[in-house]
Amino acid sequence: MTVTTADIDAARRTIAGQVLRTPMLPAPRLSALTGADVYVKYENMQVTNSFKERGALNKLASLTAKERSGGVIAMSAGNHAQAVAYHAARLKIPATIVMPVTTPTVKVEATQAHGAAIVLEGETIAEAQVRAELLARERKLTWVHPYDDVRVIAGQGTITPEMLEDVPDLDTLVIPIGGGGLIAGTAIAARAMKPSIEVVGAEAAMYPSFWNALTGEQRPIGGPTLAEGIAVKNVGKLTLPIVRELVSEIVLVDEESIERAVNAYLTLQKTMAEGAGAAGLAAMLAKPERFRGRKVGLILCGGNIDPRILSTIVVRELERECRIASFRLTIPDRPGVLGHIATLFGDLGVNILEVHHHRRFLNVPAKGAKLDVTVETRGPAHGDEIFARLKREGYEPVRIEAATTMD
Repeated sequence: MTVTTADIDAARRTIAGQVLRTPMLPAPRLSALTGADVYVKYENMQVTNSFKERGALNKLASLTAKERSGGVIAMSAGNHAQAVAYHAARLKIPATIVMPVTTPTVKVEATQAHGAAIVLEGETIAEAQVRAELLARERKLTWVHPYDDVRVIAGQGTITPEMLEDVPDLDTLVIPIGGGGLIAGTAIAARAMKPSIEVVGAEAAMYPSFWNALTGEQRPIGGPTLAEGIAVKNVGKLTLPIVRELVSEIVLVDEESIERAVNAYLTLQKTMAEGAGAAGLAAMLAKPERFRGRKVGLILCGGNIDPRILSTIVVRELERECRIASFRLTIPDRPGVLGHIATLFGDLGVNILEVHHHRRFLNVPAKGAKLDVTVETRGPAHGDEIFARLKREGYEPVRIEAATTMD
């Protein structure tokens, strides 16, 4: 192993008092949702709302006086960027951060607020890395890699002792995996402290880099994933052999599972999780039978999510739960019809959210119209009741799925 438990113990001493010892708490509502006994490590409570502070600080603290004065450079889709910028500012080290142009605005602005120089380059972390490496050579900056660095991996590994000190009888850890820094450090510490514990990786299905590396498959990599923090095309050279030896399985999580996990953290746990931060829970939602009955530790590793994206996720989940429903009605185009429909919905205890008229559909008589109505419901049974009543009233209702266009 390139990283040892001694490295992790040393990292704990280095970051003590400078990084929060975040709470590890039971999550009964997530347990009910998944069928497992779930505990959550709230790394979203760090100053920069991410676990990345641990590895970044451990690396920065190791620099010589000459390296500090010369400055550092990092590439990141957000959380590593903020962690490096924040602790570099604390330690009075000049920092340059290269970020993909697709990085959420909330993460770019937060990084700038810590005083780092920002360079936006490329669509992906891999493309940003090319620019960062060039700048490092040109300006003689010290490289702070987000995952493929011994001290960074050791810093991330400091999470696990805290988890097992708080909940010693965990039998499974489900850890988000991008470049592998978090899961590598976690697995080294966990298996040393408790050899029987199982470590499972949760990887975005659009970016199956570790999956491909471990299985030999060539699944396509790329796309606009909600989990941009783990959208990594190139696995770490240091992290791959650690994951191969110590991680029992990689679970690929699709976008719907990630959305559901973000929403569950918000609505059930009343806490913020970005897509990558919720990937562990997403794996449990994607494969509930895999974890049912187990005592599972999750790391909510980041909470930096764009508010606009979060609001979209909440609405989409309401639609999946049939708490928001849309109906297309065929109506006579004459006065009083809308009033009758509004009264009908009122009688059913329904709140109308949106109404759209369509008078130019050719499959409707010239004296008729289509009316699209989006409403709040109490759930699937209530939606069925609304549909049945509209049908009895002669409005020929059709349920409009969320993906259906209005064209």
